[in-house]
Amino acid sequence: MKIDADASQGVGERDMEIVRTIGDEELSVFSFDGLRRISGSHPETLSRILGRLEEQGFVMKSPDGYMATGKVKSVSDRGRVYGSSNEVPLLHTFLPYGTAPEDVVVALAGKWFDSLRWVGMAEGEDEVVMKWVTDDGSVIIDLRMSGGQVDIDARMKDEGDFPKGVRGAHRLIGRIGRLHSMPRAARASTPVKIGYFRPYAM
Repeated sequence: MKIDADASQGVGERDMEIVRTIGDEELSVFSFDGLRRISGSHPETLSRILGRLEEQGFVMKSPDGYMATGKVKSVSDRGRVYGSSNEVPLLHTFLPYGTAPEDVVVALAGKWFDSLRWVGMAEGEDEVVMKWVTDDGSVIIDLRMSGGQVDIDARMKDEGDFPKGVRGAHRLIGRIGRLHSMPRAARASTPVKIGYFRPYAM
């Protein structure tokens, strides 16, 4: 795994593992609890690591948790913690008529659903990916929106975790479906910038 020497200077290996996790998931905004479950870190350990990474300029605090800075782009490997070989496409559909990606972000960002715990968002030039992890850390669910389409994939540590991914996917898509019956003003009660997001904060 190639890490820029200047970016990693003065950062310990355990700290760099967390940086790689953030980079491999391409997270631009993430929660402490979600990162803890993905990385399997002890809360106190992760808190200390994030404190050091904040001092080093890899992350910064935000109202939504943490933001990854441009230094995380020094992580070049996109192998992901759970591995692409265990990635399973679960659902492909379109956003309900009259529902914008901003509506979905407002409705779902930061929310927990049954056993799903919010991780954060991965933002690209023409898409946004919202991420959850199961409370036991065994399944990561990616909800991707692009061009009015919605794709939900799951990445699992074990084949036996497949039912958890399916349940989670249907829980999320059900919530999106209910947006269609909500008044527009209720959906957009919180301002959200999307159009789309930059991959990382500068």
